Amino acid sequence: MNHMWTFQRVGGLDQVVFKNTNDIINLSNLDPKLWVALSCPTTGLNFDERTLALLDVDQDGRIRIPDILDAISWTNDKVVSFDKILQSSDILPLNQIDTTTQQGHKLVVTAHSILANLNKNQQDYLTQDDVQQSIKINASKLYNGDLIFPPSAELSSAMQTFIQSAIKITGAEKDMSGQDGINLDIATTFVHNLQTWLQWQTNISKTQTPFGENRAEIWKLVQILKPKIDDYFLRIELAQYAPQAQTALNVNEKYIVPTENGLLSDEALAELPLSKIDTSSSLDLVNGLNPLWKDKITQFKSLIASSLTNPDQLTQSEWQHIQTSLEAYTSLINTKPEMVQLKVTIPPTGSIEDIPAKLIANMADDKLLTEFQQMVEQDNKTPISASDVLILEKLVLFHKHLYRLLVNFASFSDFFSLEKTAAFQLGKLYIDGRCATLCVAVDNIAKHAVLSNYSELCLLYCECTRHGQKQLIAAAITAGQGDLLIEGRNGVFIDNEGNDWDANVVKIISKPISIQQAIWEPYQRIGRLITEQINKWASTKDAEIEKSSAQVIQNPENKFDIGKSVGVFAAIGLAIGAIGTALATIFQAIFSLSWWQFPLVIIGLFLIISGPSVILAWLKLRRRTLGPLLEASGWAINGQVKINLLLGGLLTSKAQLPANAKRNLRDPMRIGTKKPIIILLLAIVIGIGITAAWFWHKGYLHQFFEPQKQQQITNNSNTEKEK
Repeated sequence: MNHMWTFQRVGGLDQVVFKNTNDIINLSNLDPKLWVALSCPTTGLNFDERTLALLDVDQDGRIRIPDILDAISWTNDKVVSFDKILQSSDILPLNQIDTTTQQGHKLVVTAHSILANLNKNQQDYLTQDDVQQSIKINASKLYNGDLIFPPSAELSSAMQTFIQSAIKITGAEKDMSGQDGINLDIATTFVHNLQTWLQWQTNISKTQTPFGENRAEIWKLVQILKPKIDDYFLRIELAQYAPQAQTALNVNEKYIVPTENGLLSDEALAELPLSKIDTSSSLDLVNGLNPLWKDKITQFKSLIASSLTNPDQLTQSEWQHIQTSLEAYTSLINTKPEMVQLKVTIPPTGSIEDIPAKLIANMADDKLLTEFQQMVEQDNKTPISASDVLILEKLVLFHKHLYRLLVNFASFSDFFSLEKTAAFQLGKLYIDGRCATLCVAVDNIAKHAVLSNYSELCLLYCECTRHGQKQLIAAAITAGQGDLLIEGRNGVFIDNEGNDWDANVVKIISKPISIQQAIWEPYQRIGRLITEQINKWASTKDAEIEKSSAQVIQNPENKFDIGKSVGVFAAIGLAIGAIGTALATIFQAIFSLSWWQFPLVIIGLFLIISGPSVILAWLKLRRRTLGPLLEASGWAINGQVKINLLLGGLLTSKAQLPANAKRNLRDPMRIGTKKPIIILLLAIVIGIGITAAWFWHKGYLHQFFEPQKQQQITNNSNTEKEK
């Protein structure tokens, strides 16, 4: 609690800074509320997968704060100094292993044995590759120190059968080679279950019944036939009690009518009585039986014939006697012992009942178990123990990756450094002349979009494919404009390993991207509105012309009447006059301003048109956060982790020419007048317009327009009188 922490305010959060070894060792004393992340998934990360698997001790697919603290404590107990952890070195010097403990000394001996097997006797350090090669070499050996034995061909046939049966009945674990095998716990449990089962079968065999060796088969048939035989005798008693109900107790005619396919339904027949119901007190085991039950009754008859007075008839008392004779046998069968179950990686696929009795008796003998125990003892004496190799692998990986995990979990310094790639950044998406670097993994787009919408980021959900593989990503677009970002567009996704994937946009969450977009968006909306109206007007007029042309063709007498169109032309003239008057008023107001007022007018118009859009976009851009985006991908984040305008502009880069590049503005494919002529004509038009406006302002043009305007009014008046 007395440790002096250093925090950096980044992304709206106070993030811890790891300046030295003590900062890492004392992380257990840091309030969890001051960690940037509380948990993260083990998939969809730009991080070493094996390290994540070792951190996920409970194998629930998530990494939490206790998992990281346990890894720090475990590593600190194995090394001399924690200083090398801050360097994220690929190598683990052997002198960094603490040899003051018995386990540390054994690890150093194992490390030297690994290097000797790899012909690296002069090397005084271990790498992840060294450990992986050692695991591969040992995996091919029967005695490799993992204390797990698959049914290898190197073993005797009896031992192979023992291991295969144990895998099927009790379960298995993966050995170093990846094969299914058993350890001593599985073997011991397997033999114990066999002995328990064998003792139960012995007790059953000693149970006295009048049926000898046929008791098991008779007992199974009794369990199957009991409901039907009991039903038959009950119907017999009812028929004897109420003879008038005998017809109702037998088969109703409607139940034996063939179905549409011409066949009788087995399900319907199975529910019918076992035999014809009459007043007799016995069941005829030969004649009149339900076809679906006849085979089982015949088999039952052959087994119990010696116990019947009449081998073709079964009385109710004889049926009760058979069941009574099997009560002790039934009671013992119902006390079937429960087999001990182990928690194993590979669950069992069979039961002891599938094993022949003779084989059970052979494997239940302690001889095979004793032989397996000797194999385990020999494997445990292997110079390079698998357990020690795994500890060395874990130490090498934590030594290399633990610090990077901390700066992507306790803090997000890798993300805000802009020089490194954060663990959740999967690669870069190139699309529409831009490169988006904030790309995260997505499992379900619909579910992901619900939460990520609160990040206020413009997101492109892309389906990426490569060589038959497919993955889903969400890319944040934080610079440029979004006019051409539409569903269905294609791009290229480059993962962190340099592999290129074909990316197709399948969903877009539209949000403000930049201030530049907000400035031009009102003008683009006005332009789109004008274009839509012009297109609508043109379409309407085209339809009207087509309709009128069709009418003229169909009826030639409908000719154009100039008299009827005078009013239309007069209205058009009035409209043109009104537009001219409005323009004149605007120009008069403009030219009445002083020179210094022109910029203010332009700025005012800009603020009126673009101001609201810019303010609204600025407010939304300030609310952009990383938290909801990562939460949607399975993270648990403390706070929002804001993305400001500067960071947003850096996360998405736009296409720019190199600093030393030259640009040739002459486009050989351009059609039209040369640029100087266009500029000259444009200048002439602007000059004429300004001159005309000035003349109008001075009143020089009034004498030309006033007579025309008066004449137009007179014409309109005459037209009205004629009407």
